[in-house]
Amino acid sequence: MGLVLLGAAGAIASVEGHDAESLAKAEQHAITVQGKFYCNTKALTSAERARHQELTDKLMSVRKETVETEKGYEFQFSPAEVSLGELAEWVAAEGKCCPFFDFHIDLEREGALLCLRLTGAEGIKAFIRSEFEVAGK
Repeated sequence: MGLVLLGAAGAIASVEGHDAESLAKAEQHAITVQGKFYCNTKALTSAERARHQELTDKLMSVRKETVETEKGYEFQFSPAEVSLGELAEWVAAEGKCCPFFDFHIDLEREGALLCLRLTGAEGIKAFIRSEFEVAGK
C-alpha cells in the first residue's frame, strides 16, 4: 500500500526519524499546503506524532500492492504483517491531522487481505501520490 502508505501520514511522512530534532522541524511546519489539502501536524502531540510515524513507516515498508481506484488509492496488506488494530490506529491519527481524507478499511479474502482505501474531494489523487510516494499519472 503505497501507503507510503500509507507514507502517508500526510505531512508527517516528510519527517525522517523520530528524534527530537526531526519532530521539532515538523512542528515548525505545522501546516503543509498542496492545493486545497493541508495537514495540520499540530493536531497530534509529540508522542502521538512519533507513534504515527512509527506506524507509517511500518505500513509503507510492508504494503503489498497499491491500486488506483476511481476516487483515490487502495493500499493492500497482509494481516500477518499489519493488524487491523494497527491500521485503525493509523487511520484515527491520520484523520486528526488530515481530516480531508475519507478512509475505508476492508478485510477481504476470508481474512487474508487487509485493505486501506484513501479517497476524498476532487484532486485528492495527486495529493496521495505526492504524500505517499505513489507512482501515478
